[in-house]
Amino acid sequence: MRIRTILGLAMISGVAFAAANGQSGVQGYLAPGQIDLTAILPPAPTKGDIRYETDRQVFKAMKPGVGSDRWDYAKKDIPSSAADVMRDFSCAAGIALSPEKQPITYRLLARAGVDTARENNVAKDKFKRLRPFLIDKGQICEPDPADIGKSFDYPSGHTTRGWTTGLILAEILPLRATPILTRARSYGESRLVCRVHNASAVEAGRVGATATMDLVRTTPAFQSDLAAARSELAGSQPQPDATACAREARIVWPSVFTGLRKK
Repeated sequence: MRIRTILGLAMISGVAFAAANGQSGVQGYLAPGQIDLTAILPPAPTKGDIRYETDRQVFKAMKPGVGSDRWDYAKKDIPSSAADVMRDFSCAAGIALSPEKQPITYRLLARAGVDTARENNVAKDKFKRLRPFLIDKGQICEPDPADIGKSFDYPSGHTTRGWTTGLILAEILPLRATPILTRARSYGESRLVCRVHNASAVEAGRVGATATMDLVRTTPAFQSDLAAARSELAGSQPQPDATACAREARIVWPSVFTGLRKK
């Protein structure tokens, strides 16, 4: 029985690692097209729309944050695989999270992430909204503006991944729901600080992830995996670095709309 358990965990971990690296073999909980975000989300802002002008104002308002501590944290949030985001939520969860230490939780996040990312990308391709730095010129934190400029803005994929992770971890660890969802909110705001997404795209990413996850939760497979993840995290877990977490809480958790902290 013990050998079977070890082998089972190894298989789970392997599937999750494949998902993080974009490899085939990992499936979500929903069938493609089971939910239509292009109908649920409002259309992407267009010229003449008050939301379009608001997006431009937010993009320009982020300029003072270039080079700030918050800017540096936004750059740390650029990698967005299930493994990367899982680690980014360690302080909020109060647990040093990683695929190696919590493979069952990682598998859950990876599978749900397949669903929310797929539906998000369908909406991106439908709306074809340009990124803000292609409308109003300005510095961004991404290393290759030409590359990221090839993909569309609305809804934000990074926000979708971060909000998906936050919703699931808050469900597993309800006593940590406030810091977890605060981190999920700030994860999307990192895309504003980076000046690579419009505010409307970040909002749409949260709405889209929430809507998709409402349907994901109804599946027996998700409920089974969620119960297994709860059991996994209920045991003794490694703690994140307290000093690093205090710094993160000071810099990252406050809303960017209340002002950016300069170095």
